[in-house]
Amino acid sequence: MAENNRIYLFDTTLRDGEQSPGVSLNAEEKLQIAYQLARVGVDIIEAGFPVASTGDYEAVKMIANKLKGVTVAALCRATPGDIDRTWEAIKGAENPRIHTFLASSDIHLEHKLKISRREMLDQAVAAVQYAKKYCPDIEFSAEDAFRSDLDFLVQIVEKVIDAGAKVVNIPDTVGYAVPEEFGSFIRAIMERVPNIGRAIVSVHCHNDLGMAVANSLAGIMNGARQVECAANGIGERAGNAALEEIIMALYTKKAYYQKEVQVNYKEIYRLSTLVSNLTGMKVQPNKAIVGRNAFAHASGIHQHGVLQNRSTYEIMSPELLGINRERMVLGKHSGRHAFKDRLEALGYTLSEEEINQAFVTFKEIADKKKELTDEDLEALVNDQIWAVPERFKLEYLHISSGTNMVPTATVKLSIDNKILQVAAIGDGPVDAACRAVDKITDVYGRMLEYKLNAVTAGKDALGEVVSRIQIESKVYNGRGLSTDIVEASVKSYINAINKYYHDQRNTSED
Repeated sequence: MAENNRIYLFDTTLRDGEQSPGVSLNAEEKLQIAYQLARVGVDIIEAGFPVASTGDYEAVKMIANKLKGVTVAALCRATPGDIDRTWEAIKGAENPRIHTFLASSDIHLEHKLKISRREMLDQAVAAVQYAKKYCPDIEFSAEDAFRSDLDFLVQIVEKVIDAGAKVVNIPDTVGYAVPEEFGSFIRAIMERVPNIGRAIVSVHCHNDLGMAVANSLAGIMNGARQVECAANGIGERAGNAALEEIIMALYTKKAYYQKEVQVNYKEIYRLSTLVSNLTGMKVQPNKAIVGRNAFAHASGIHQHGVLQNRSTYEIMSPELLGINRERMVLGKHSGRHAFKDRLEALGYTLSEEEINQAFVTFKEIADKKKELTDEDLEALVNDQIWAVPERFKLEYLHISSGTNMVPTATVKLSIDNKILQVAAIGDGPVDAACRAVDKITDVYGRMLEYKLNAVTAGKDALGEVVSRIQIESKVYNGRGLSTDIVEASVKSYINAINKYYHDQRNTSED
């Protein structure tokens, strides 16, 4: 296929995606998602916004230094200080990209930036020229481009390309466009910017009206060759264009779009699951491509048709996406070899130490739960392997609760190999246990959000608790896994406290 039909996938899961309300990833979790994005085959990974925090800077730097075979980008405002900090974070990448942005709509210029169009244009050009001294791959985004004056936007695009931008991004920042007008908007830019052939035009569409994917595809059909998206469509407000939907639309409708992406389709479902598990943002069952019901058939007519020939009601193969119809079930008699083989089949590449650690937990859970499915194993690995170091570890939990008694919890924690035990009362068993944890750790978290999910069906299902805990001025995501939902809840709370201490240690080292 001709080079001008090649579409570049720019993934912003780790930057715009992490800006989703309630999402907070540590550096190791971001790195694991970056590795999986590379396995999928995205072309550019936007690793973060380095000036946002020390933690984000360190995460971007880690990804840039460790990831190979992919372009690593980082976002920065159009100022020298931001650009300097961003370069420091990404300079270790094989293929670094500085992504700088400045709003271009009159709404943003007047009410947010309080500058004139001329000042905006001068600042944008100066930022690209300044960034160019660090590396040749510069992307410029005109924030809120779709609501900008088209004549002014054409001028901006021409000037930043002359200044050295290789990629110019045209975002629909607030998800205001509909496909026909967004396609026409991109076509006008392609036709009216005289030097447009020297750069790749990119689109970044938000989903406020539910049209992010449709708008992105309309942009592609009208000349855009880079599309910015996120796994599961996560992101600010209603989210971004979903990476998996863009990929599969171009795949299933290849004859129509005549565009090509270079990806490993079998890694798509694994990416979706990983992002869902680590962010705590569950994929709704009816989500296109990766939702639990995407390949489920309840209607008798549909079931009959699928049994005769799957193409009657399925336009793509779940196996292509890495979704295994045959569920492997392991139990307490399963050995380490079978456990390791199954993890590898699910896409996990773990060290011997990590496998040993996960296998111990697997055996503990298998004694309580008769059979463990793929979903159980994925939850187990995510809970065990990518957690922060455990300063506090739950050793013992006893609950006394009922309709006519005050809920009481006795909790025993190990702290740096020292055992402490405390009892507390509360409004319920979870509240009582968390109060006991507070007394032991001397950390008093406030639970902002609590989600309990059954990993699989059945009375002995693993319960996964994802909580958002505010400690001092910062919010931490906690995760806990157990067949006992109170234990899972306490583990989730302790996990958030461990993240807080991990944060404190890293800050003090800086």
